[in-house]
Amino acid sequence: MDAQKLWQATLSEIELILSKASFNTWFKTTCITKHEGHSVTVGCTNNFTKEWLENKYHKIVLKALRTLDPNIKFVEYIITTNPSLKPSQKKSSAPLFETIPVENQLELGGYAVDRDTGLNARYTFESFVVGSHNELAHAAALAVTEKPGAQYNPLFIYGGVGLGKTHLLQAIGHTVYENSKKKKKITYITSQKFTEDIVTAIRRETIDDLKKGFRATDILLIDDIQFIAGKDKTQEELFHIFNTLYQNNKQIVFTSDRPPKAISSIEDRLRSRFEGGMIVDIGIPDYETRIAIIKTKLQHIGVSLNDEIVGRIATNAQRNIRELEGTLNRILAYVKVRQTTPTAKEIDQLLEDIARPHTKHITPKQVMKIVGDFYDLDEAHMMKKSRSKELVKPRQIIMYFLRDILKMSYPNIGEKMGGKDHTTVIHACEKIERELSYNTTLSQEIATIKERILRVD
Repeated sequence: MDAQKLWQATLSEIELILSKASFNTWFKTTCITKHEGHSVTVGCTNNFTKEWLENKYHKIVLKALRTLDPNIKFVEYIITTNPSLKPSQKKSSAPLFETIPVENQLELGGYAVDRDTGLNARYTFESFVVGSHNELAHAAALAVTEKPGAQYNPLFIYGGVGLGKTHLLQAIGHTVYENSKKKKKITYITSQKFTEDIVTAIRRETIDDLKKGFRATDILLIDDIQFIAGKDKTQEELFHIFNTLYQNNKQIVFTSDRPPKAISSIEDRLRSRFEGGMIVDIGIPDYETRIAIIKTKLQHIGVSLNDEIVGRIATNAQRNIRELEGTLNRILAYVKVRQTTPTAKEIDQLLEDIARPHTKHITPKQVMKIVGDFYDLDEAHMMKKSRSKELVKPRQIIMYFLRDILKMSYPNIGEKMGGKDHTTVIHACEKIERELSYNTTLSQEIATIKERILRVD
């Protein structure tokens, strides 16, 4: 088996297990340097990565390799200065974004990224599949491109991880850029990068130049705005930039994993501006939409799978589109390496980890921390004997997850929650379940938090 194909398929397996940050940090610049008999040698660019793979990810790497080649029994890690393969250089049959000059292109997973705008050619309206879960967000995004700055300004799109917020955000940028014949200045940036730029500009005493650059933009697209919570200087500068752009009828679009009112530790004046335009949410795609997404992706890359396989993928990958694509990539990697269509039994084996999420390693402490981080509360604060709304709700959600995900008994949950009576726990769980049937904001928050809990390493 070709070493490069084997490692690409192995990385597709590993990417489904790890968080995006962990995968990019430890596997982005790795490759197979040798594959002989029962042994595989993995090349790393530095000793730190080599030791981390050996000590933390060896079992994951070996299991992924053995899934593709059961004869592999040994994996060795070495330092190499010239990896022959990087995930960012994987081949794709998808065309590059032809309207971007070659000298301004960056390669990202087979797609071109514009150096000036930061837009990825993968994210366009043409490749966005519309369903009942996202049709309002899609319609609002299209309306923004017709008259930027004139309606739905700002546009605030929120939803759980991997549901298409970034896709819509960048699709707006692409469309406006093309409609203006590349004359409008488009700025796409994550909130983390925005904060980093603010900090760097303050340290270098170039903050006025930075603000001048942002104020000159025609379309400002900020991804994951929830991460500015608690960052006072970032919020202050964003407030002033927002006001300048808004007064000059420049379009502003934000994405977040929750609605503005659920973002803790942001200034009221900034929250009011988030809420001053159009707020739309993206939910979890239904079965029919998941089928459409899979078939669209298959058509785009020129691959055919029978309806039974497509249906099994759609049934097993329900949480978000990113998981759906990852599951599809796992099947495609199998087909590519084995040069055969998997049987129903083989598909079930490939999808086993997704069909049955492993929760044994998740602890009540981790659940409490994830819920607390979402609502910007520490554990000690949440466990206070207080009936204030800001504390009662997170506590009830923790109890709900301890029951729903960890399957703990009501008395055990009460003990973990500071000695609460089991009837209190039952009331909390039932209350959350009732509200989920009609409270869309709570449903979105629960879905987002659950996604984070199930991704615990």
